[in-house]
Amino acid sequence: MKQICILSILFMLMLFTGSGKGFAEEPMPGSMITGSETLVLNGKGTRTKFFLTLYEAGLYLRERSDDAGKIVAAESPMAIRLLIKSSMITSEKMEKATLEGFEKSTHGNTAALVKEIEQFISVFREEIRVDDVYEMIYLPSKGVQVIKNNKQAAIIPGLAFKKALFGIWLSPDPVQESLKRELLGTGT
Repeated sequence: MKQICILSILFMLMLFTGSGKGFAEEPMPGSMITGSETLVLNGKGTRTKFFLTLYEAGLYLRERSDDAGKIVAAESPMAIRLLIKSSMITSEKMEKATLEGFEKSTHGNTAALVKEIEQFISVFREEIRVDDVYEMIYLPSKGVQVIKNNKQAAIIPGLAFKKALFGIWLSPDPVQESLKRELLGTGT
């Protein structure tokens, strides 16, 4: 009887602590399969602002690397996964932050990528909710596939766009230096 009671309590705890996406789902799995490629989690970290956790991020590569410049420049499959953690992230705020990220990533040279950046930002115009998952997967033959909650939202061609996008987190002037180090697996 005691075992049944303990099992019942454990079951109830699982029900109340699980998210709507499934109790066993891992926010940043150790690998990601994209087409015929298996990418490994290079590093994961947290984007914060004013002590608030905005999102968790994971960088996926063919093989681990801590060289941000080489990662950004590489014409090989890779991905960044974002898990939204704050209701403070709205479509408007995400659009503004993304534009600022592209400006920093490209040192203000976004003119050649206006169309691609607009296509990318349009994905964030749909309501953003806590636990939404965005995956930006670069496949050289296709470009950057943007997937929201397991549904393709956009495909944006071009290595130049991929460099600018991944540069938001990995350029010499990233969105957050500690997040860059975490994605590179070099510390907090």
